[in-house]
Amino acid sequence: MTSAPGRQKRLGLELRRLREAAGLTATEAAALLGANRVQITHIESGLTGVSEQRLRRLKSHYVCTDEELIAALTSMATDRPRGWWEEYRGLLPTPFLDLSELEYHATFLYDVAILYVPGRLQTENYARAVFSSRMPRLADEEIDLRVQHRMARQELAVPHDVVIHEAALRIRVGDRKVARGQLEQLLERSEADHVTLRVVPFDLDGFGKASSTMTYAGGSVSRLDTVVRDAPHGVVFVDAEAQLNTYRTNFRMVAAASLEPARSRIFIHELAKEL
Repeated sequence: MTSAPGRQKRLGLELRRLREAAGLTATEAAALLGANRVQITHIESGLTGVSEQRLRRLKSHYVCTDEELIAALTSMATDRPRGWWEEYRGLLPTPFLDLSELEYHATFLYDVAILYVPGRLQTENYARAVFSSRMPRLADEEIDLRVQHRMARQELAVPHDVVIHEAALRIRVGDRKVARGQLEQLLERSEADHVTLRVVPFDLDGFGKASSTMTYAGGSVSRLDTVVRDAPHGVVFVDAEAQLNTYRTNFRMVAAASLEPARSRIFIHELAKEL
C-alpha cells in the first residue's frame, strides 16, 4: 500500500491534538460531522485527506480560536501539489520523500552538522561517497537514485542557516579531491543570499552544545515546525512542542558560539588550502 504523504500525516496529527484538547473522542467527533469513527481515524492517521469545509466544521466543534493555525491547516489540506519528489515514490524509502516535501513547504531551514556536510550543500561526488559507505552496501542503482534525489533537493532556495563543526569539514568521506571540491562548493554556496554558513572550530573551549546533527524546518506557524534527526533505526521527525522549544534554544546557542560568517569563510578557505 502506498504510504501517506508526510504533510498529510502531520495535518492529521494536528487535528487529533485539537480533538484531544477539546476533550472529544474520535467517535464523538465523527458524530458531530455525521461521519463514523473509522473516517476520523483515517483522517487523523493521514490515510485520507480532509476537505476545507470539513476542516472548518471540525475547528468549530473543537473550539479552536487560533485563526493563524487554522489557516495553516487549511492550506495543508487544500494545497497539495504533486511535487518533484513523487517520481521517487516506490523507489526510495518514504523518509526521503517526506524530507523533500517538508523542505518544499518550509519557511526556513536550520542545520547543525557534526560528521557530514548537510545534504543540501553536498557535491555530487561527496554525496556518492556518503551513500557508498553504507553497510550493508547499497546497490549501484540505489546509490544513483539517492544521489539524484539529494541533488534535486538543492534546487529549492529557502532561507538556510547552517552551522558545521570542523569535524565535518575535515572528515574525508572520499579522497582529497572530493574533500577539496566539497570545501570549494561550501565557499560558493555561502555567497548565496539565502544561505548563512557558520563554523564551529575544534579550538573552542567548553563547547558541548553541538552534540548531535539536526535539521530544523520552520512551518508557516511555529506550532508546525519540525526537527529531523538521524537515529540508529532511521530518520526521526520530531514535532512535539516541548521538544521543538529545546531544539530552537539549542540552535540559537550553537549559532551564537560559532564563528561569524565572514570568519567561517576564511576558516574553510584555509582548510581547502591544506588539501
